[in-house]
Amino acid sequence: MHKSLSFTTALSCVLLALTGGCSLSDSSAKKSTSQQNVVNAVAPIPKPEPPLIFPPDNPNPTANAKVLEYVKSLAPYGSAQQRHGIWMQSGEQLLANHQGTTPMTAASISKVATTLAALKTFGAEHVFVTQISTNGIIENGFLKGDLVIQGGEDPFFVWEEAIALGNTLRKMGIKEITGDLIIADKFYMNFSRNPSTVGNFLKMALNSQTWNTQVINAYKSLPADTPKPQVIINGKVKALTIAPANIQSLVRHNSYPLAELLKKMNNFSNNAMADMLADSIGGAPMVAQIAAATAEVPQNEIYLINGSGLTYKNKISPRAAIAMFRAIEKHLKQQNMTVADVFTVIGEDEGILKPRAIPKFAVVKSGSLDSTSALVGAIPTQKQGTVWFAIMNFSGDLVQFRKQQDIFLTSLVKDWGAVSAAPAELAANPARKDKISNTEIVMTQQSTVSR
Repeated sequence: MHKSLSFTTALSCVLLALTGGCSLSDSSAKKSTSQQNVVNAVAPIPKPEPPLIFPPDNPNPTANAKVLEYVKSLAPYGSAQQRHGIWMQSGEQLLANHQGTTPMTAASISKVATTLAALKTFGAEHVFVTQISTNGIIENGFLKGDLVIQGGEDPFFVWEEAIALGNTLRKMGIKEITGDLIIADKFYMNFSRNPSTVGNFLKMALNSQTWNTQVINAYKSLPADTPKPQVIINGKVKALTIAPANIQSLVRHNSYPLAELLKKMNNFSNNAMADMLADSIGGAPMVAQIAAATAEVPQNEIYLINGSGLTYKNKISPRAAIAMFRAIEKHLKQQNMTVADVFTVIGEDEGILKPRAIPKFAVVKSGSLDSTSALVGAIPTQKQGTVWFAIMNFSGDLVQFRKQQDIFLTSLVKDWGAVSAAPAELAANPARKDKISNTEIVMTQQSTVSR
């Protein structure tokens, strides 16, 4: 029966083959073709990233003409055309260039260089650690000895951080410290570096019975159930260049991750934070060197004497400003982040730019001195995609410079089409909202506690 069935099946296939309905080799042919397709398939070649910057020649005629009209319109506000620098690019195209490679007074655009150098040096997840130690023992609510603060260059140790530290000490059973408060290494608080000042700030914050209006207002920003610490320090505030020997760790305070620190710095253009970060990198010249190398621009297009821009001596070209923004984008992309995670997003973030009329969803950094106004970043459009721009105005009416920048950018968005939502490359990573500072108990040696 088996042989008969096989013969019948074979005969049927032959007859069908003669009529074009079947082939004994169909299955093997299809398999062979499928294998051949797999062999011949080539993985798609990823599209290369556009260069960070472009040669200054051959800008888009239409866009460049608009820029020149804008520059001419600034004449009534007190400065000649050579006092302004503008650079615009999108995708693989240079849109406009007006003195784009000429270093201009940077003001707080310097913080873009500090942001890039900090990310390159430390990484977005880096935290600055403050160690809290003692040379004494804990007994019946008393810390019998000194409280030693070993700073780690945290640029954002503020009242709220100090309150958290006080509550952690109370959790450890410490109500009173019989010795001194010793400030060692690079401990900063409330954007001050003076050891005596920061020591007295901290001493006040640890004991809610001594709070002034500033601490009370800071406390109001915390969750409603946050305890008010009461840790009394009987001794004085003392400053040492290095921590005393034979101390034991009690608590470790971890700062916000670097990316979140940079976002806070840039949203409010905090000069003290920028200078602290620049110094932690190795100083302003090192910041300029790292920024120029990472942004792939000539070193002479970035010159810094500090990290904040609170000087007329810092000089950055518009092209270099954009190259640094693009380099930051490239660096953060590896960690599922964008420039929106470290700079201000218009229409979403609090900060100094909230009163401005800059187009919504733009991601920007501004810079201002008495007669200087600069604005650098990216605006999303329908026709041109993401447009990277740098506008640097010098020697004129600061208020009018800002106003005209906003009007000019709004006109570009009108011509190129506004978007209804931020594109992915200009949207912040929502997971970053959970990234905060923390204080943890690290005391492990039983000899520290006496019962």
